[in-house]
Amino acid sequence: MPVAPSASVQIDVYFDLICPWCWIGKTHLNTARQRLAERQPGVQVQLRWHSVQLIPQTPPQGWPYQAFYEHRLGGPEAVRARRAQVQAAAARAGLTIHHERIAVFPNTWRAHRLLAFAAQQHPKQHESLLNALFEAFFVQGLDIGDDQVLASLAQAHGVDSAEAEALDAPPIWTLPGGASGVPLFVFNQREAVSGAQPPEALLSALLAAGQSLA
Repeated sequence: MPVAPSASVQIDVYFDLICPWCWIGKTHLNTARQRLAERQPGVQVQLRWHSVQLIPQTPPQGWPYQAFYEHRLGGPEAVRARRAQVQAAAARAGLTIHHERIAVFPNTWRAHRLLAFAAQQHPKQHESLLNALFEAFFVQGLDIGDDQVLASLAQAHGVDSAEAEALDAPPIWTLPGGASGVPLFVFNQREAVSGAQPPEALLSALLAAGQSLA
């Protein structure tokens, strides 16, 4: 079945900034979108980003990063094994993650508020700011729960973090029924793809979503 030549595919993406799989999944999605544009240039893709706080009980100042994961995973050996898995997956996506630079496991509430403000008031800067937040945390090891860090990142992308503070609460979403983790990609409010799936899987979902409109 062909894809409708003027189809518009909507993707709802559920994510948290502390999740390396979300950054990897986002990168795979970008690759899938590029391949779709090469094969079906008439198909428009619309993204809607939904903030999810995986660990909402994180205090505003965060927790020590290494200690948090040792407690969560069961010890330093388990942490090393998980990080090796994450770094291998990141490398396949063309990314580099520097866990050794991260000191603080952050509360992402303020970062999600900043992204929500950017989506409302500066939509053209939203995705670049999202990329910058992932890179700040996973590459530079910055505390993305810190107001000064967020203000600096916002300024670099033409967003006023002080105005973002006027949002009393960012829209924090719960996952759709049956979903248990992020990243989660929902195509045209129908088919869901969970996890940092390879570009081929996401491209297949994009094509299937477009075919349903043909």
